Amino acid sequence: MSTTRDSSVSFDQTDTRSDEMNSTIEQWIDDLVAGVDDAQASAEFQEWLDIQSRFHDYSYRNTLLIKRQYPDATKVAGYRTWQEDFDRHVQEGESAIWIWAPIITTQCPECGNSPSYHEDSDCEYDETPPEDWSEGLVGFKPAPVFDISQTEGEPLPDLDTEATGDAGDLVAWLTGAADELGVTVRIVPQAEWTHGEAKGICEQLSLVDVQPLVEVRDRESDADLARTLIHEFAHALLHFDVEDDTERSKREVEAEAVAYVVGRYYGLDTSGSAFYLAAWESEDPEIVRERLARISTTAEEIIDALDSVA
Repeated sequence: MSTTRDSSVSFDQTDTRSDEMNSTIEQWIDDLVAGVDDAQASAEFQEWLDIQSRFHDYSYRNTLLIKRQYPDATKVAGYRTWQEDFDRHVQEGESAIWIWAPIITTQCPECGNSPSYHEDSDCEYDETPPEDWSEGLVGFKPAPVFDISQTEGEPLPDLDTEATGDAGDLVAWLTGAADELGVTVRIVPQAEWTHGEAKGICEQLSLVDVQPLVEVRDRESDADLARTLIHEFAHALLHFDVEDDTERSKREVEAEAVAYVVGRYYGLDTSGSAFYLAAWESEDPEIVRERLARISTTAEEIIDALDSVA
C-alpha cells in the first residue's frame, strides 16, 4: 500500500508540540467553516470521515491530527505495542504521528486534580490521603504512534470485522442492536410504504411511547437498506428532540456523515455520499466542533452496539 504524509505538518519540537497540535486542529476547523460553500471543503470533510471510519473509537481531535500528519494511515499503535502485541517493529527513520493520549491517575475527589497539582491548588480537601483516592482522567498529553505501513514484521491476524464489500449480516445486526440503542425498527414492504420517495423516516412511536421509531422502505439491495438504517439510527440518536426545522436540515449532514463512517467501517461502498456543507454556512467554529464530536461519538456508539450483537 502506498502511503502519503503531509510533510508540512509535524510536531517534532517538544517545547511547542502541545500548542502546535491544538492550533492545527483549530486552523483546520476554521478553514472548514470559512469554506463551507466550496467544493474543496466538502472534499476535506469527506477525507476526515474516511479516517474516522478507520479509527472509529478515536476522538475527532485525534482523527484530525492523524489526517493532517498521515492521511493514508489505517492502523496505528505505540512503539512498544507494535513490538510486544504484534511482533512488528517500527522501521528506522520513521517519524511519529502525534495524538492526544489520556492521563489516568489518582485524583482529588473534590477538585479532580492529580496529587501534585492538588498540592499547588487552593483545594483544601483532606478527608482521605492521596493513596486512597480513585483513579480518573486528569488531562491529555501528546503521545507518539506509528501506522502499520511504518512497521515491518509478522502479519496482523485476520479480524472478524473485516468487511467483504457487501452488507452480509449487517441488516440483521442493525435490527438486533435497536433495543440497545433505544430505537424501534420496522422494515416496511414496498407495497405498504406510505412515505413517498423517502427511503426511511424517524419519528415518535406514539403520543404515549416517546421512543424513536425508525421505518425504512424494503428494497433488493441490502447494502442500501443497511445504509438507510444507519442514517435513520443517527437521526434517532442525534436529532430526535430537535424541533427547529433549520437546525434539523443542518443535522442532515451529521446523519449522512455517521452513515458514511459506519458504512465504510463495515465495508459498504458509500462513495456516492454527498456532503453539502453549505448548510453550515456562517456557523461559529465552536458549533462545527460540536458537530464533528457528535458525528464521531454517534458512529462509535452504533459500531459498538453492532459489534455486541454480531
